[in-house]
Amino acid sequence: MLNDNSKSFLRLHLIVFIWGFTAVLGRLITLDALPLVWFRMLFAVFFILGYIRFKKIPTQIPKQTILKFLAAGLIIALHWFTFFRAIKVSNVSITLACLSTGAFFTSLIEPLFFGKKIIWYEIFFGLIVVFGLSILFHVEGRYVEGIILALISAFLSALFAVINSKFVKEYKPTIISFYELSGGVLFFSVILLFSNSFTFSFFKLTSNDFLYLMILSSVCTAYAFIESTAVMKFLSPYTVMLTINLEPIYGIILAVLIFKEKEQMSSGFYIGAAIILTTVILNGIIKSRQKVS
Repeated sequence: MLNDNSKSFLRLHLIVFIWGFTAVLGRLITLDALPLVWFRMLFAVFFILGYIRFKKIPTQIPKQTILKFLAAGLIIALHWFTFFRAIKVSNVSITLACLSTGAFFTSLIEPLFFGKKIIWYEIFFGLIVVFGLSILFHVEGRYVEGIILALISAFLSALFAVINSKFVKEYKPTIISFYELSGGVLFFSVILLFSNSFTFSFFKLTSNDFLYLMILSSVCTAYAFIESTAVMKFLSPYTVMLTINLEPIYGIILAVLIFKEKEQMSSGFYIGAAIILTTVILNGIIKSRQKVS
């Protein structure tokens, strides 16, 4: 019989595979990054709200807490925006390879939030990650904008994971997800409103875009978002971010199968990506052995 930690770990792997497919959907959807994320969050909010009403889950929480959730929603919205923007200006492989640096960012952010000491060997591993990134910059110079956006996305993802690990100790994942995604919709709606983007053409979606957005918002967002928040009750932020580093592997394989030559990269790219992924995985192995001992 699996314990809660083992079940959560298996659920997390399923979520990470789904997130790997998210990058593919982002490539297939023809919308720009900002409207893409706005529609994704909006549809996801309705899916989660329907689930809340069906399960009769109470949504009343302190106003101060709601404000915190809304602020966290801005962070995840910006993470998704930079993520999809990176895919649009580069490709899935570049974006996902750089996104794997999230675990390194988490190792720097966690001490600030939880008062833990900085582990110096993680700084050393971080330097190796920087070396791997320098290879990507060198061999894939035409994708510099995408690399920078993906690194910003990785940092925001790490920040969000650490913040959410505090929230799940007190509130239901469904409620957290509902308010956070609502916050993302709210903030981006303000941006779109003041930029006069809410036009007739903005809401005119192709049938393919609508179908992909439905999959993206329901399976890849509403379901995966609630599940990823729920597993944080049993798994540390670092474990979550470490497992998320399998997302590039799943996503790159899916992208190559679907987009074929468009995702074929130089040998230098795969060397740089392998250095980054191997370093992050070694870091996790060392950390796990230390906890056991």
